[in-house]
Amino acid sequence: MSTIIATPGTDRARRLRAALTVLLAAAAAVGAPFYFAPFQVFQLTMVLLYAVALAGLNLLVGFGGQISLGHGAFFAAGAYTAAVMLDRYDTGHLATLPVAAAGCFLLGLGFGVPALRLRGLYLALVTLSFAVFLPPLLKRLEPVTGGSMGLTSDKLQPPAWSGLAEDQWMYFVVLAVTAVALLLARNLLRSRVGRALLAARDNESAAEVMGVRLSLHKTLAFAWSAMFAGVAGCLYTWVIGFVSPDSFSFALSIMLLAGLVVGGLASLYGPLLGAAFVMYVPSVSQDLSEAAPGVVFGLLIIAVMFVAPTGLAGLPARVRAAVVRRPTRTAVALDRTPAAESAPEAASEPEAESVPEAESVPEAESVPEAESVPEAESVPDPEPKSQAASDPSATLTPAVVDAEPVGAPPRTEKE
Repeated sequence: MSTIIATPGTDRARRLRAALTVLLAAAAAVGAPFYFAPFQVFQLTMVLLYAVALAGLNLLVGFGGQISLGHGAFFAAGAYTAAVMLDRYDTGHLATLPVAAAGCFLLGLGFGVPALRLRGLYLALVTLSFAVFLPPLLKRLEPVTGGSMGLTSDKLQPPAWSGLAEDQWMYFVVLAVTAVALLLARNLLRSRVGRALLAARDNESAAEVMGVRLSLHKTLAFAWSAMFAGVAGCLYTWVIGFVSPDSFSFALSIMLLAGLVVGGLASLYGPLLGAAFVMYVPSVSQDLSEAAPGVVFGLLIIAVMFVAPTGLAGLPARVRAAVVRRPTRTAVALDRTPAAESAPEAASEPEAESVPEAESVPEAESVPEAESVPEAESVPDPEPKSQAASDPSATLTPAVVDAEPVGAPPRTEKE
């Protein structure tokens, strides 16, 4: 009965903490562009758009159980879709967002069909090949993509009524899109599609027995993931205003996957932490070592994974578990200490003084038994008896016999 009463209170407290955390995060996010410098606001904007891409990758890798090393290609597809529409067709910025999302969704849907029969390392190699051959393809399509020179587009300008600078307005637009994308990912995971993805990730055979269509949901996972990456690429074009094939090499795909793993797989907050890692760690490693920033970057990844194997999102839970476990161990040690100290008390003094009782062998060899030797030697002649009675040295024979060592031959009368 106590468990039933405590559970609603615990859920209510958890929801209250989550609501307070969201409110504090929203207040900090809204006030950030008014506190930081323009370049720092630009970095925060890049963190938000990377979070959108990692949210889509989290659907595929974290919740879907598949792996992809080609999300940089979907990111590039969304960025070039927006750049071509802005530069070639002079469309509005907001019109490019749904087109980029829909185009990347179809691209991911078509790419997910042949990837159904692949898994593990083979799927990773196929997706990596997609990220490798896309930049040279963009260079070949010079009439559309601008070739190696890339495309330049206008940035999203703030309206006059907002009173905001360009970087602040861009930050708020990207913040709104990121909030909608994360909310969509959260609701998607709580729907039938999300539950089917989790079931297929944990046990494909059991999920198929329960009626889950593995081919459909795996393909949809690729499609949704590519759509999120395309939206992030479209936001990248809005923020940077320039795209080129060299900006979307296969290193971007590896960076996105590394950021997701460091941030935390299968976590709603992992994409945000991973996006911050992707944005800030390369610049920090560049400041620490201009000669070998890649070495510093790799060492930082190893250090983070050593401290938080489940990602940065799982670090608070590990800290709480360690704090709870330590008082428990202390209590167990205190409980064991009196038992250990009571060991000398268990050995009582009478048992220790029982050694003299064990040395009761001389008492068994009583003097009358020793004096019974002359009685056993029944000699009919009375002279030896009279000699034994008259001779005082004969009465000392039992004492001499007792003094002999154990195992000595019996002494005769002549002796």
